[in-house]
Amino acid sequence: MKKFTIHLLFALISYPTFADINDYIYPNRSPSFSNYGTAGIIQMPSARLHEEGSLAISWSHNEPYLRGSVIAYPFSWLEATYGYTDINNALYSNVSSFSGSQSYKDKGFDVKIRLFRETNLLPSIAVGIRDLAGSNQFEAEYLVASKFFKNFDFTFGLGWGDLSHGRYKNPLSIFGDGVNQRVTNNVGGQGGEFVTDRYFRGTVGVFGGVEMYIPNTKGLRFKVEYDSTNYLEEAFGLGRAASPFAYKPVEDTESRINFGFTYPVNKNFHVKASYVKGNTFNFGFSYALNLSKKNKKLKKINPPVPIKNASIVRKVNASNELFFYRSILKNLNEREYYLQKASVDEDVLSVAFSQSTHASHMQAAGRVARVLEEISPKNISTFNIININAGMAMYSMEIDRNSFSKNLLSNSFRVAARDIKIKPEKYEDRSYKYNPSKPFPVNFYKIEPTLRTQIGGPDGFFFGDLRLTYDGEILFDSNLSLSTSASIGITDNLDNLKLASDSILPHVRTDIVQYLKNSQKYNIDRFQLNYFINPTPNIYGKMSVGLLETMFAGIGSEFLYRPFDKNYGIGAELWRVQQRDYDLMFGLRDYITTTGHINFYYIEPKSRILFAVRGGRFLARDSGLSFDFSRRFKSGFQLGVFFSRTDISKREFGEGSFDKGFYFHVPLDFFSTTYTKDVFTWGLKPLTRDGAAPLNHGFYLWGVTEQAHKQTFFRDWDDLYD
Repeated sequence: MKKFTIHLLFALISYPTFADINDYIYPNRSPSFSNYGTAGIIQMPSARLHEEGSLAISWSHNEPYLRGSVIAYPFSWLEATYGYTDINNALYSNVSSFSGSQSYKDKGFDVKIRLFRETNLLPSIAVGIRDLAGSNQFEAEYLVASKFFKNFDFTFGLGWGDLSHGRYKNPLSIFGDGVNQRVTNNVGGQGGEFVTDRYFRGTVGVFGGVEMYIPNTKGLRFKVEYDSTNYLEEAFGLGRAASPFAYKPVEDTESRINFGFTYPVNKNFHVKASYVKGNTFNFGFSYALNLSKKNKKLKKINPPVPIKNASIVRKVNASNELFFYRSILKNLNEREYYLQKASVDEDVLSVAFSQSTHASHMQAAGRVARVLEEISPKNISTFNIININAGMAMYSMEIDRNSFSKNLLSNSFRVAARDIKIKPEKYEDRSYKYNPSKPFPVNFYKIEPTLRTQIGGPDGFFFGDLRLTYDGEILFDSNLSLSTSASIGITDNLDNLKLASDSILPHVRTDIVQYLKNSQKYNIDRFQLNYFINPTPNIYGKMSVGLLETMFAGIGSEFLYRPFDKNYGIGAELWRVQQRDYDLMFGLRDYITTTGHINFYYIEPKSRILFAVRGGRFLARDSGLSFDFSRRFKSGFQLGVFFSRTDISKREFGEGSFDKGFYFHVPLDFFSTTYTKDVFTWGLKPLTRDGAAPLNHGFYLWGVTEQAHKQTFFRDWDDLYD
């Protein structure tokens, strides 16, 4: 079940690009996308890649295929593409009563790796694999080079698999004759497997082309290419001769020369139209956005707000300590930094605060320090700022007041950083002199439209359920909260969903159709009571009970050891859960199980990749390991992939062979004129299966304690005075 908030701003921002005179003549030179969803010419790939931290979508109509792709660039040398193809010359299956009029759908994952970056003399060179672990309907590998010459971008490549028209001898045969044989398309099994004995095997084809950037046309480019695709061999090119699913063949090529135009409406949005195979007109569009850095071009409307009559406030605060504490409370709360505790010991002011505005924790601490600097009496020389999240201390930041003030106007954050000490902290309520009363319970909530989706099944390509959702949190104490997510249906097309689960495992996820159809009018996704503890610095705990997620209720706990100045963390969780009724209210089904994991996290210092390994027992009572690799960028944008292997066989798992998928988190702060910690989250698994299914209990401690890590602040030093 896919559920995501509708954020229209996601595709509305564009930016100016280049600075020299040629960029006015040939603007918008960012790579465009081929019809296969990789950076390329028309049908053929190129050696071009977008900048790291880019995210793109591409759509094309090239009969008989409709193809949509999501393309991500976790590094400047790596392009990863997830594609979904509607194959219109074949039905979903060879059973007409099952398929109806639903056409065949194919999912695929492609990668392209740049081996050499372009220089003045040498081209950019890349290697790629298409349909890396899918059904192999569009399998191909390639080695490709691209070189700019003035306003021309030339590409030349060698292709294997479906790119091998010409049937030239494999140049890799110099390493042995084994590479001359290639396994055929449909290799059996459940799909989703890595068939390594087909990669770069068999004969090769030669392809190439050129993109000509037309001067003074705002980036219009003309493309022409020589196409090496074997159209009668990919997918169901031969019709029924290829598969009983197919009902007509693909139209073969009348010409190997394709040509077309791509026009960038702006830097991010491209439209394209081409004529391929000598007989087919195709068109499409793409949208690409670089999210690696903060959006400095979008000015915020909530900059730091100076204290009115600050000199007078300082004098009053110097005369009475209680006035001072109340002044801190008033001025911080007005700026949405909520004072929890405060204490003055000689020349040191200690302040514990919480906030939900800034994704940059350095920025939040810097703004708190600004307020303290303006209203504190002259005898205060040191600020000790402690951040509280879920009633737990995340860090203590000791700031030299004189250094902070002296470097403020010049924004010399690097100089000020020399006099700032950051360390872990244990939150002790009784160690503070000022304990302002808190108006518990406190209720935070938002109401917004959401959409649940089911994509690509035999009942239909797209089923959606538009809903009005309430997301709320009631704080009964600083570390005790009730999280609720409930929704009311507005409109949907779920009635025609009918495909039942074929899983031989306990149906912990594959009864998704039952859950969707029986919760259309209203439902409760989550009703979870959480209690957080922080027994010692670097150790955090959470105990939860209630409706923990969409399909399970229960009770359990999670603990995490996360050393503040180390790159690793170790955690454990244990849950006793019972499956929920299909109507997603408070009723429960008979299935009960215990699930638990040992979790290990490691942040690689140079690449800043987070490696997470989870080992233990999953919801369907299978045991194994889950691996997650993600990278977070300066802006807060995060890309991740995951896969799991457990003690069930490929046959027991079913189609797809093993659990895998990808996700990304897009910070809405990138598009907003106000600071916000909200993110747009989207993830996708090629298939919903029961194996390797974890409990999605929410409020994972690794995320809750993000600011309890020293590197979080080193990453954002430049936000100190922002």
